[in-house]
Amino acid sequence: MRHNNWHWLLACMVALLALAVLPAEPARAEFGTNWTVEFFNNTNLSGPPVLTQSGLPGVNFDWGTGSPAPGVNSDGFSARFSSVQAFAGGTYDFVVTSDDGVRLLIDGQIVLDRFYARPVTTDRFTHVLTPGNHSLVVEYFEESDQAQIQVQWFQTSPPAGGGVIITPVFIPQTTPFFMPTPVMPTAVPTPSGPQATITFVRGLALRTGPYLGASMITVLTRDVPSYPVLARNRSEGVYNWYLLQTPDGRQGWASGRYLDINVDVNEIPEQGSIFDEINDAPHIGVVAIPRANMVLRQYPSVRAQDIGRVGYGEMVELIGRTVQAGIDQWYHVRKGSTGEVGWIYAPWVTVRGEINQVPIR
Repeated sequence: MRHNNWHWLLACMVALLALAVLPAEPARAEFGTNWTVEFFNNTNLSGPPVLTQSGLPGVNFDWGTGSPAPGVNSDGFSARFSSVQAFAGGTYDFVVTSDDGVRLLIDGQIVLDRFYARPVTTDRFTHVLTPGNHSLVVEYFEESDQAQIQVQWFQTSPPAGGGVIITPVFIPQTTPFFMPTPVMPTAVPTPSGPQATITFVRGLALRTGPYLGASMITVLTRDVPSYPVLARNRSEGVYNWYLLQTPDGRQGWASGRYLDINVDVNEIPEQGSIFDEINDAPHIGVVAIPRANMVLRQYPSVRAQDIGRVGYGEMVELIGRTVQAGIDQWYHVRKGSTGEVGWIYAPWVTVRGEINQVPIR
């Protein structure tokens, strides 16, 4: 009888040991439930939404170059996704993929801020949550070309009081709710004429003018071997800027600080920009009031020539603006008393009137 008990005890110990070494079941990506989205036909979530949808099973979309929904722009739109999700508590690994900009708020606090134009990029971070309901808000904008947004999370440590630690399995590109028809690659002709190659950086901003504060058009990447150079400009005063053309035909200015030009730059013709042609823009009834004494500059850049001052509280006509990542960067103003026209830095300025009526340069 004792012999049989010994065999039974040994069998139990082997079974328990086998259970102990079994790997934990990997955690699957969570996308949440019952999301609501508001779409805006601008890149800064301003004004009333043009479309609202509810009951979405997650934030996991790849719209390609198309429109997210009828009535929404295919380029130059933004969206705000919101929901309340139940969490078990503990440490969570959040994985966010976007093209272009994204911002994530949990319980009203910004935990990820990448609200600027960029190619598809994945950001990953951890965040500790208490057990219970938490509000999630995803703010997204699409500037041009491809549009994609995905938000997922995994629990990586248990809540206080114990529990099983689950190993997360990151799903880089879960099948989205909509996939565009793939476009077959075409042969790329050998480039001719002046060409620019990006150096030192992975991505380089393409802007509407040859200035640091000009509005963003897109981000150039090293995925394109070189870009045709159409003109040059040095009115900012430090580096040459080059007018480049993208493979899809768009044109804009990029800083020569991060470009390698394959010809003598003196062979490239000099050219002005739209910023040389807009000083006589009409006043549309919107005014700017600085909250500090400000330098008035010839162009939208801290490197541009200092041409005067706008005093604290001085009311000036607001006739134009530049925008980056959906946020006003520089204001084009005219002093009613003297007729002087120039640019002031937007974050220190109060605006009275309908800002969306002010043209973006």
